[in-house]
Amino acid sequence: MKNTTNMTQGSILKKLILFSIPILLGNVFQQLYNVADTAIIGNVLGDKAIAAVGAAAPVYNLVIGLSLGLTNGFAVIIARFFGAGDERSLKRSVALTYCLSGITAVVMTAASLIGLRPLLRALNTPSDIIGDTQSYMRIIMAFSVLTIAYNMLAGMMRAIGNSKAPLYFLIVSCFANIGLDILFVKFLGLGVAGAAYATVISQGLSVVMCFIYALKKCSFLIFKRKHFHMDKHLIGELASTGISMGLMFAIVSVGSVILQSAVNGFGTTTITSHSAARKLDEMFMMPMSTMAMAVSTFTSQNYGAGKVDRVRRGIRYGFILTAAWSVVSIFVCVVFCRPLIHLITGTTDSEVLAVSARYIRWNVPFFFVLGVLVVLRSSLQGVGKKLIPIMGSVVEFALKALVVMVLAPKLGYFGVCIVEPIIWTVCAGIVVADYALFLRGSSQQRGLSEAAAV
Repeated sequence: MKNTTNMTQGSILKKLILFSIPILLGNVFQQLYNVADTAIIGNVLGDKAIAAVGAAAPVYNLVIGLSLGLTNGFAVIIARFFGAGDERSLKRSVALTYCLSGITAVVMTAASLIGLRPLLRALNTPSDIIGDTQSYMRIIMAFSVLTIAYNMLAGMMRAIGNSKAPLYFLIVSCFANIGLDILFVKFLGLGVAGAAYATVISQGLSVVMCFIYALKKCSFLIFKRKHFHMDKHLIGELASTGISMGLMFAIVSVGSVILQSAVNGFGTTTITSHSAARKLDEMFMMPMSTMAMAVSTFTSQNYGAGKVDRVRRGIRYGFILTAAWSVVSIFVCVVFCRPLIHLITGTTDSEVLAVSARYIRWNVPFFFVLGVLVVLRSSLQGVGKKLIPIMGSVVEFALKALVVMVLAPKLGYFGVCIVEPIIWTVCAGIVVADYALFLRGSSQQRGLSEAAAV
């Protein structure tokens, strides 16, 4: 078990920071790849190609979000058993995770390939880029099994406190991705399809490396026949938690898909601007999602061990760390917004730069609220509270649909700029209320236990 980290003991802040640093570095490399991908496409193929890939992003994020949510949900259960020291249940949950992930991969690939063209048309994807958008997405969707496999293996490793190994594999994958992008897009002239091929090949490489490492260093994460047991209760717990987190991610992503239809209605220039702004926005959101993932693993292990007080303290540290990052983000994005957009896209179009900057300057100041939201949403899933995070996602979906129907037609792109700050504020209020109920319930339970002991 030397390749694991037990978060139920020791300094909470130290555990969170040491666990989150490899995740953050992994996300940094992932974002660097995304930036390099955009820069290569923009500089070699032009702004229209950026728009084509940008129009595909919400659909791609929907698939990624659903698979990531499902596999993270499975990992939550594995983390609880690890924290509780229940090796038998841990191994059984690992075996069932492989099975459920395989079923997910088959269903998701078939559904996405069948529904891709109608979905792009429903999203008002401009006719001058829809061909490239479809070409890019078909390749990505055909190999979505690789995305699910990597998320599953990396999620199981993080569940047992090993965040370093996925980082190493991601670094290799990202450099491979950038090299293949240059080869396929610039030298072989494969267009946006070349970028898609580079993505799936590098993902396949990361899956192979993860599996070999698990086989040699974390063999209890490799499924054996004797561990496969049709435990209805365990299957139900894995499925309900996985579906809960998957729906949470998927509903948010569907809302983004709907929101993209509003952006698409403003034309290719706005799509390019929005895509560039979202790239920068996501880069600065990254440490927050990283901390949310770290706190989720921390709460899952400690909740499984029955250490609710450490759960509360871990969440509190999550708030402090995301607030500190919000201060940094606001300063950098407000002061250096246009140079960063230019660096990401290579564009010198003044309209693209202006529209992108407008979006960033409305979103980033609300990162304080976003930090509370992402930490609590993941933490509540970690302690088994599945309903309220989904309800918050439904609210987010409804508000994005409202933008498409009301705000965007009346306010133009400004309506798109303000929707996420509104959503974050409303959803943060919902999860804070649910967390307060959790604290009250855990305090009452502790009081009853102390009274029984007396």
